[in-house]
Amino acid sequence: MHRPDRTRADLRASIASAAARLMAEDGIVDYRQAKKKALRQLGLPEHTALPDNAEVEAELRAWRSLYQGEEHAELLFELRQTALDLLEFLERFHPYLTGSVLEGTAGEHSRIDILLFPDSAKEVEIFLLNHNLNFAHGEPRGEKVEAVLILETDTADANLIVLPPQLERVALKYRDGRPRERARAEAVRDLLEHGELPRSGE
Repeated sequence: MHRPDRTRADLRASIASAAARLMAEDGIVDYRQAKKKALRQLGLPEHTALPDNAEVEAELRAWRSLYQGEEHAELLFELRQTALDLLEFLERFHPYLTGSVLEGTAGEHSRIDILLFPDSAKEVEIFLLNHNLNFAHGEPRGEKVEAVLILETDTADANLIVLPPQLERVALKYRDGRPRERARAEAVRDLLEHGELPRSGE
């Protein structure tokens, strides 16, 4: 009687697992792209119901833990240390770490995502230029984003995502509706020291 439901659940799990493997092995960072490619690999029709991003993220976390273990832990530590350096360097712009580096699912192809809340994007650009740092302009994803400045570091490229200052105290969400976790420098420092992010609302 409930077999179709179990079949749909099994399909979602299979797609999530395949998508996570693609993100880990092929460096795909876009969840939707990974799920669509997983569909093709599994030979499933395009109208098949897809798992949500949280399901893929859980599979990705499990995949990295199982197959990359210590190697992934070392990479994650390096990415978070670089992120902390950037948070401290960009302190005047009220920076927050967000994305896969904070969440623990980042891989060797991931970028460090940092939210900035300056008075204007031009202010950040001038600051970087004054420190002789080259940057590129990325494509803003979301109507609230004023600019994305891509900064190269020794560890990974960083996306400096510029948002209006009035949004700093607003809870942000990913495009799929999930809450977008973010952390200030002190929380990332704590994460590096203890491996856990304090739940203080930051």
